[in-house]
Amino acid sequence: MRKRYLAIDIGASSGRGILAELKDGILTMEEIYRFANHPEEKDGGLYWNSDNLFHEILMAMKECKRLGKVPDFMGIDTWGVDYVLLDGNGKPLSECHCYRDESRHLSKEVHSLIPFEDLYTRTGIQYQGFNSIYQLYADKQSGKLDEAVAFLMLPDYLNYMLTGIAEQEYTNATTTGLVNCKTHDFDDEILAKLGYDRSIFLPLCQPGTIVGGLSKEIEEEVGYQVRVCHVASHDTASAVLSIPLEKDEPYISSGTWSLLGLEVKEANSSEQARKYNYSNEGGLNHTFRFQKNIMGLWMIQEIRNELDPKPSFPEMVELAKANPSPKRVDANSSAFLSPKSMSGAIRKEVGEVSLGELCHIVYASLADSYAASLKEVEEITGKKFKRLHITGGGGKNAFLNELTAKAIGRHVAVGPIEGTAIGNLLMQMLAAKEISSLNQGRDIVKNSITIQEVQP
Repeated sequence: MRKRYLAIDIGASSGRGILAELKDGILTMEEIYRFANHPEEKDGGLYWNSDNLFHEILMAMKECKRLGKVPDFMGIDTWGVDYVLLDGNGKPLSECHCYRDESRHLSKEVHSLIPFEDLYTRTGIQYQGFNSIYQLYADKQSGKLDEAVAFLMLPDYLNYMLTGIAEQEYTNATTTGLVNCKTHDFDDEILAKLGYDRSIFLPLCQPGTIVGGLSKEIEEEVGYQVRVCHVASHDTASAVLSIPLEKDEPYISSGTWSLLGLEVKEANSSEQARKYNYSNEGGLNHTFRFQKNIMGLWMIQEIRNELDPKPSFPEMVELAKANPSPKRVDANSSAFLSPKSMSGAIRKEVGEVSLGELCHIVYASLADSYAASLKEVEEITGKKFKRLHITGGGGKNAFLNELTAKAIGRHVAVGPIEGTAIGNLLMQMLAAKEISSLNQGRDIVKNSITIQEVQP
C-alpha cells in the first residue's frame, strides 16, 4: 500500500495543506486545505496568532479524514526567525512575535556586546535587524527570557503542540544568528556574552528524521495517528531542496521574500561575503545555502492591500506591462520593510506615478536587484553561471521572469512553483525511507513537473 504524506506549508500571508503520494516514480499532489495568515497588533506589539495557526493545522488534518485520505506522515514548514518561549509548565510565555515588529530589533544593544564582524565570522548569518538573536535581547530586557525553559522556532512549537515532544530542527535554527557555522550547533560563546541561558536551546535535529506520533489528545481530536517529521522547516530550505539543480547552479526562491544563492558544502563567512550581506543558512546534512535576502513580492502584495477594490495579481502585471517606467528603487531598502503605505514609500523615492508605473517600478527593481546579487555571488565565488533557477509562487509571474532573464543576461529555469511543499514532502519521504537521498528526490521532481526555460 502506498504511503501518503501531508505537507503543512505556512507563509506570512497564507497556509495550506497538501496531500501527496509517490506512484511509479511520479509525485502527485493535491491541495486539500487553505487558510489566511497575518500578524496582529496587540498591546503595542505585532504577533502571529499561533493558536489559530495550530487550529488551522488541525482543520487540515481533519479534512484528510473527511476525504478518506489519512496521511501516514506529515511535516510543517514556516518562515524563519520567529520563535516561542515555553515556561516551566510547557506553556508559551506569550504569542509568537512577528519579525516585522521593529521595537524588538535590538541590534545596537547586541553589537555593543559582540561586534557584528565577530558574529558573522562565527555564524555566517547576514545582518537583518529582525534576526532572532536581536529579538531575544528584547525578551532579556523585559525579563521574559528569565522565565523560559525552552526556545522553539515556530514550526518546532507547532510540532510540540501535535506531539508533546520539544525538539529543534537545524535549518530553521540557523536563521537565529546563534548557530556556529563550523560546529553546526548553538554557539556557547555568543550565548554566554549575551546572557542567554544555554539550557533552553535544545539539540538540533536534521531534516528527514521523525519527531514522533501525535499525542493521545490530538489523535482523539483528528481521528487518526500519523508520524510527525522534521522537514527542512525553514520554508526557503524546503524550497531549495525541491529544485533539480545541476552542480553550482544558482537559485531564487521567489515569494514574499526573494532569496538568491547557491548550495555549498562549507560556509563562507569571509569579509567580502559579509560586505555584500550574504548569509550561510543551514541545509540538509550540514550543507549551506549561501544566499542573500531580497525584499520580494511583499512590495506588490502591500500595494494591492492598499487598493479598493483589490485588483488580481495578473491584473497588476498587465498594468505594469502597459505602463513601463525607467524609474527604479532599491528593493532592499529598509524603507520597504514595513511602511505604513508601500505605495507612499515608493512614491517618496520616485515621485508621483500612476498605479501601472508603480507596479512596473517594483517588478523592474526586483529584476535589477536579482542581477546585482547574481553579480555579487559570482564575484565572491569566482564562478560564472549559465543559468538561474526560480522556484516558489513568484515563478508564476511570467513578466517578472522575463525581466529577470533580461536583467541577468542568462537563461532562467522556472520551477517547481510548489517548491516549498515539494521540499517538505521529500524530507517526509526520506524519513519514511521511501527515498534514500536528496538526489533521488530531485530525480522524482524532474519526472513529475515541467521546468520552463526563459530566454534572456
